[in-house]
Amino acid sequence: MKKLELKFVNQDGKTVTYSLDNPVEPVDSAAVKNAMDEIMAQNAFTSSGGDLVSIKSARIVERNVTDVELA
Repeated sequence: MKKLELKFVNQDGKTVTYSLDNPVEPVDSAAVKNAMDEIMAQNAFTSSGGDLVSIKSARIVERNVTDVELA
């Protein structure tokens, strides 16, 4: 399963990550940046370290899980 991770920096200088499942691909980087700007402008989310103060990064993460057959 793929996730889009949006990473911000909060008032304490710590990284805060929000994940969205099943992002539309290919990812429109301008749309992601605009959405992140809007999240900060609306103060839509907060964290234990205070408000979000800047954008750090965004990335697609894919996790593959394979069960191990135990003998």
